[in-house]
Amino acid sequence: MEYAERVFKNMHFKDNISWNTLLSGLVQNDLYNDALNHFRGMINSGKQPDQVSVLSMIAASGRSGNLLNGMEVHAYAIRNGMDSDIQIGNTLIDMYAKCSCVKYMNHAFENMPEKDLISCTTIIAGYAQNECHLEALNLLRKVQLAGLNADPMMIGSILSACSGLKSKNLIKEIHGYVLKSGLADILLENAIVRVYGEVGLIDYAGRVFESIESKDIVSWTSMITCCIRNGLVTEALKIFYSLNETNIQPDSIALIIALSAAASLSSLNKGKEIHGFLIRKGFVLEGPIANSLVDMYACCGTVENSIKIFNSVKNRDLILWTSMISASGIHGHGNEAVNLFKKMTDENVIPDHITFLALLHACSHSGLIAEGKKFFDMMKHEYRLEPWQEHYACVVDLLGRSNSLEEAYRFVRNMPIPPSSEVWCSLLGACRIHSNKELGELAAKNLLQSDTDNSGNYVLISNIFAADGRWNDVEEVRLRMKGSGLKKKPGCSWIEVENKIHTFMARDKSHPKSDEIYLKLAQITKLLEEKGGYRAQTKFVFHNVSEEEKTQMLHGHSERLALSYGLLVTPNGTPIRIAKNLRICDDCHTFFKIASKICQRALVVRDANRFHHFEKGLCSCRDFW
Repeated sequence: MEYAERVFKNMHFKDNISWNTLLSGLVQNDLYNDALNHFRGMINSGKQPDQVSVLSMIAASGRSGNLLNGMEVHAYAIRNGMDSDIQIGNTLIDMYAKCSCVKYMNHAFENMPEKDLISCTTIIAGYAQNECHLEALNLLRKVQLAGLNADPMMIGSILSACSGLKSKNLIKEIHGYVLKSGLADILLENAIVRVYGEVGLIDYAGRVFESIESKDIVSWTSMITCCIRNGLVTEALKIFYSLNETNIQPDSIALIIALSAAASLSSLNKGKEIHGFLIRKGFVLEGPIANSLVDMYACCGTVENSIKIFNSVKNRDLILWTSMISASGIHGHGNEAVNLFKKMTDENVIPDHITFLALLHACSHSGLIAEGKKFFDMMKHEYRLEPWQEHYACVVDLLGRSNSLEEAYRFVRNMPIPPSSEVWCSLLGACRIHSNKELGELAAKNLLQSDTDNSGNYVLISNIFAADGRWNDVEEVRLRMKGSGLKKKPGCSWIEVENKIHTFMARDKSHPKSDEIYLKLAQITKLLEEKGGYRAQTKFVFHNVSEEEKTQMLHGHSERLALSYGLLVTPNGTPIRIAKNLRICDDCHTFFKIASKICQRALVVRDANRFHHFEKGLCSCRDFW
């Protein structure tokens, strides 16, 4: 563009075609502010911008999200009688939609003397984009009553609106309309797969996907995304490997999604396979791909590989720095996270809310109380970032870690915004660990008032009452939970052996080697009792049953079954990596610490909160998680 501008500047005579060519070139190259400045220069030079000039400037305003400039160009169009032009009207609708100004978008649409299918499609897309889903559906009905036939672009926008409303029946109706009208093309079929996945109709998404004759990379990526969104991570990876058997080459988006699936499963082998594929196919390991690799290796328990990827990247952006800080934090390497933050700011990379959240989590996981407080103040005063609820929850967790519960409660009371469930949950968790019943009661009451839709909150409160032997209160909480239609999430652990994921539920006997697993578990439990002094802590079983039954329940926890299988089938001395969907219980935590010493194995457990690295009888979490 610098050459184009130089040629333009040296022209002795500049007509509208010259100006419009320059303006169009600037917009095409995303130089929106330059384009708007040249537009003003065109007017100041005495030239009268025409329809083509105005269209370029409206587009520039929309793409840059510059509402004031967009309104300025709109005013120019009105003064010069151009606002009645249907093309300018359509572009104005799109501009106001991109600037999230629904009021003026409606105004532009209503003031058009004539409206065509493009006008209706553009404003429906604008409604969907700005989450005005009912307005989009109402306008579709008006279009149909006016005798206009919806085109694929309009249907795509309507599908987005239906997804936003979580309206399963409407999506099915739109799908039926597409089939009956013969509008189905690859773009619409891909969109239908996507929205079915967004509302949880994974079976319908799968049927549409299978029916697409000429699947493109978007089809495959949409289906993989659907599976991940609905918790079917193993199926997502299977589809990705199905993809590799076609002639379609996965693009960076498909590979990033596959890496996220491997990360969700803590599947190190599959993550390494995708990493190898990236290298073989010549993908540059920078930007989003590098971020995904750092995250994948961290989630698979090998943060040392995350560090290698991070160090190999030449141009580190804020997202990569934040990913590495987060990776260090969840593995309990708080000091490394702090050092990374210092290096990042030394390189003049400005942290954002997410960076500070990762940093505060890292301080919390490593017990860096003073550092965490300092970074919270730095965030507010030095970087002028207003804390989110999650930041406040991290500070409460920090204070709770050091048993400064009264200070934590004062901090909550002095918050400038009403405390969320995350904040009360952090305070309640700290009260549970430090046995502060009075403050715990208060936190529990506020927690239930702030969030009645989270089953985990009910379970936490129920467990605290159970630990105190308050079985009537336990029953009351469980009845409230049942009355709200909520269910406790069952515990589930999994381990990867020989490139296959093996999953266990509590007291699970469905595995083909179940008898051997339980025999191994009995043997290891006896060994830990005799040589490591392990004794089952039945106080952590929150059910009103006999001591013997409590002991049996502890022995059947899913992470112990996964550990027993790992000890059964992996070579002596090799690390065992296990993932769990819930927080590891206190008794299992003790069990794993002793097992790491007696079995002379490094045991890595990823639970819902963080990673636990058990080695030689110690854990990286320092017994607070």
